[in-house]
Amino acid sequence: MRIITRTEFRENQKSYFDLAEKERIIIHRGNNRKPVLLTPIEKSEETDIYFTDPAVMASIRQGIEDVKNGKVTTIKDLKNIWADIL
Repeated sequence: MRIITRTEFRENQKSYFDLAEKERIIIHRGNNRKPVLLTPIEKSEETDIYFTDPAVMASIRQGIEDVKNGKVTTIKDLKNIWADIL
């Protein structure tokens, strides 16, 4: 983990973007402002959406598998959804 100032980040952005793929970069902003974590995110090929939380992606993958395996609930009456869910 590396902690840098916002000035240092501004002057060396490319280096820190590249380094963020290997280690955590925290940018200290000063003036009683919260520091920022610079971290890469993964793009999901299945959904074409960017996610930073692996748990979210795992949940989406599980949902896709459930649909493929027929583990779904069919809603028969949109005015009384809970009757089919419960």
